[in-house]
Amino acid sequence: MTNLDGEGGSLAELDGPRTDPAGPALFEGYGIEIEWMTVAVLDRAVRPLAPMLLTDRGVLRDERDRGPMGWSNELATHVIEVKTLDVPPSLDGLAARFQGEAKAINKKLAKVGGRLLGGGAHPTMNPHTDATLWEAGQSEIYTAYDRIFDCRGHGWVNLQSTHLNIAFDGDDELRRLHAAVRLVLPLLPGLAAASPYLEGKRQPFLDARLDTYRYNQARIPEIAGKVIPEPIQSGGDYHRRILAPMYAAIAPHDPEGLLAEEWLNSRGAIVRFDRMALEIRVLDCQESPAQDLAIAAAAVAVIRALAEGKLPGGLNDDASTDRLAAHFWNAARHGSAATIDDEEYLACFGLSELWKPTLHELWRALLDRHPVAAEHEAPLNRILRSGTLAERMVRRAGGEPSEAMLVTLMAELSQCLAKGEAYLP
Repeated sequence: MTNLDGEGGSLAELDGPRTDPAGPALFEGYGIEIEWMTVAVLDRAVRPLAPMLLTDRGVLRDERDRGPMGWSNELATHVIEVKTLDVPPSLDGLAARFQGEAKAINKKLAKVGGRLLGGGAHPTMNPHTDATLWEAGQSEIYTAYDRIFDCRGHGWVNLQSTHLNIAFDGDDELRRLHAAVRLVLPLLPGLAAASPYLEGKRQPFLDARLDTYRYNQARIPEIAGKVIPEPIQSGGDYHRRILAPMYAAIAPHDPEGLLAEEWLNSRGAIVRFDRMALEIRVLDCQESPAQDLAIAAAAVAVIRALAEGKLPGGLNDDASTDRLAAHFWNAARHGSAATIDDEEYLACFGLSELWKPTLHELWRALLDRHPVAAEHEAPLNRILRSGTLAERMVRRAGGEPSEAMLVTLMAELSQCLAKGEAYLP
C-alpha cells in the first residue's frame, strides 16, 4: 500500500496468503480526511467555492496534491475535502498539518469574500435551493447517484465529516480490527456530535447529520444496512455478507455499473480493500483540526485496546448488530448525556462495574485507562469538560434560535477554524 487514498491490495489477496510486499501492519498506518464548508464572510451562507480551490492553471481538477496533503471535491460544490496523501505511522502532528491547509484555503477564499466553516452540517442552508452538484471529473458518478436517490437533501449535500482510516494487513488483522470498530462506533457520537441545527431549527438529534445520512439510500437498504456493519471473519466473508448483496441490489438501477464499487457501501465503517484500510465515517467534523484529531486518537486508543486483547472483557466478534445500532442512535440523539444500560456491552470494555454510565462517564473511564498522546489530551479534556460541540452550540444558540443568532454562531465557529481554537462559549 503506497497511501491510504491510492491503490492497494485486492480482495482476492485477503482470502489466502499474501505474496505481495505487505503494507503497514495494524496500527502502523493511518489516514485522515476532513470536509469543510465554503461560506460567505458576510452572512455565512454556503457558497460554491470548491471549484475555485481545485482550479490549477485554468484547469478544474478533482484533486490537488500538496506534498503529503491533498485537496479534493465532494458531491457538493460548497464542500472541500482535505486529506493525508502519505501514510503517517501515528496521528501525532497531523492537527498542525490540517491547520496549515485551513490557513492556505482561507487565504484563497478571502480574495472572493469566502471563509471555511467547520461543524457537521450547515445550520441554516436549504439543500433544495442552496446547493449545486459537482460537474467536473467524476461527475457521471454523482449524476448516477442523483438519478437514483435524488441528492438534494441534507444527508447528501449538507454533511461534513472526518474520516479515520486504519491500515491492516491480512485477514486476521481485518477480523480483529473490524470487530473492535463495531464495538466502538456506538460510543463515538458521545464525543463527536456536532450538528444540532438544520434549516434554522433545533433537531431531535444532536448528531442530525447521522440521522439524515441513514435515510439517504433507503430505496436500496443493502447499501447502508443498519449503519453499524455486520460481523465478518475475513475479506471473503466481507464480500459475501456485505459487498455482493449491495452490488446485486444496485444493479437494476445502475446498468452501466458505475456504482458497483466498495465506496458505495454507506455503513458507518467500511473496508477499503483498494487502500487496505478500514474507514470510520461517523465522526462529525469539529470546529478545528485539533478537536478532530483528538477524537480520532481517542477512538484509536480504545479500538487498539480491544483489537490487541488488552481489555478484560475480550473482543466480541459477534456482538448483535441490532443492539449496537440501538446504542449508536441513542448516542446520536443525546450526545455525551446518552446512557448505556447494557451490562454485556459494558463488559466488552472491562467496565461492567459501571451501572448505566453516561457516555461522558464511559469515555472518561476509558481514556483514564487507555490514554492518548500528550498533544490530544487538552482538546479531549475540553470536550469531556464542556460536552460535545453540538451541546456547546445549543448552549450558545438555544432551542429556538433566530437566524441572526445562528449567523453569529457560525461566525464564531469559522473563527475557531481559522485560529485553530476550541469553541468554548
